[in-house]
Amino acid sequence: MGHNHDHGGERAQDRRALGWALGLTAVFCVVEFVGGWLSNSLALLSDAVHMLTDVGALALGLFALWVAARPPSGSKTFGYHRAEILAALANGIALGLAVVFILREAWERLSGEPPVNATGMMLVAAAGLAINVLCAWLLKPGASGSLNRRAAFLHVIADLLGSIGALIAGAVIALTGWTQADAIAAAAIGLLVLKSAWDLVRESLDVLMEAVPEHIDVDQLRDAMAGVRGACAVHDLHVWTLTTGRYALAAHVVTDPDADGDAILATMQRLLAERFAVHHVTIQLECARPCEPASVHA
Repeated sequence: MGHNHDHGGERAQDRRALGWALGLTAVFCVVEFVGGWLSNSLALLSDAVHMLTDVGALALGLFALWVAARPPSGSKTFGYHRAEILAALANGIALGLAVVFILREAWERLSGEPPVNATGMMLVAAAGLAINVLCAWLLKPGASGSLNRRAAFLHVIADLLGSIGALIAGAVIALTGWTQADAIAAAAIGLLVLKSAWDLVRESLDVLMEAVPEHIDVDQLRDAMAGVRGACAVHDLHVWTLTTGRYALAAHVVTDPDADGDAILATMQRLLAERFAVHHVTIQLECARPCEPASVHA
């Protein structure tokens, strides 16, 4: 087909950006856990858990780049792409359990007035905000290209909002002494984490169940394939996700008896790659009527 899948330069840039963002986020995640514990701020602890989702997303992005470079083997003809999905599923479930703890603790704190070190809380939240802004800057240049990089960028933006929430809660406590603001901010951040966890679990299960990728409308895809010159109809159409950003398709295509099969295949592969981002394609051609050798009618 002549289609070039070698994006070595782009992948190297993605690895560098994801690597720097992962290092910064992982270090500050620990700092925020310690700061939340020392200041007795549930909002900071919740934001640290949210930052942990960033660590997971960034690590999965790097893992996906590493896995994509591994060649298939005789026993694993698709390689190890599903390992990323299994890791994402486990990550989502663990985050969901963490949110349950956060919400329960927030509910208990609403009924009391636990002491909170507002100054320490604001300092750690402000530092977290700065780290998130830096990570967003590192990831933004390629956010419109690589799916892994864009997903990590969105995780960082969500965590940036969590840091702003913790900073506002600290300011409210410092100005008014209303310590319940910490629990309210923690619950709000917990809900952000819950959404991230749910998205991870849902998307992972969709991949494992070989659901149609979200960006693909099957009817539109079938019509586009059937509209190729020489094609009559498309049936037994299946399209699924191998791993993040990698999609596969299998289909039977009914063709005109006199059509050029090689030309149809080339056109369809180009169409599927450019319009639907599907590069792993298996198509079986069938004649509109039994195709018999010319000698039969001689």
